[in-house]
Amino acid sequence: MSSEANVQLLKEAYRRWSDSKGQSVDHWFDNVIGPQIKFDSIPRGAPAVPFAKSYDDRSELRGYFDGLLADWSMQYYTMNEYVAEGDAVVVRGKCAWTNKKTGKVAETPKVDFWRFKDGKAVEFHEYFDTACVYAATIT
Repeated sequence: MSSEANVQLLKEAYRRWSDSKGQSVDHWFDNVIGPQIKFDSIPRGAPAVPFAKSYDDRSELRGYFDGLLADWSMQYYTMNEYVAEGDAVVVRGKCAWTNKKTGKVAETPKVDFWRFKDGKAVEFHEYFDTACVYAATIT
């Protein structure tokens, strides 16, 4: 697939993610995530967000989404800048989530790095304000 096709795939997936307030997990697995993926989140499983860690197994990656949606409610998720070169796409935007236990909102810039092979994501790294997220978990 071309860089532009990868961008369009991600634009649709992020649109669904935003519109559904995080309920489009199946769309990510059916249309974006490849059979093998290296997935990495900057907190690396810190106690405040234990689901936000590295995954090398597609089936275990469901735990990321399960943990996120169990502990947080999406307020908004806006990804509005896409930069692609070859098999890589960098996406930049912002999002806000409410911690279900504390009621506090974490609003943060968000940058995602994607790498594709044969039209499916094989690598993902996410970057966001971990201090802001941690603060939202403190009662």
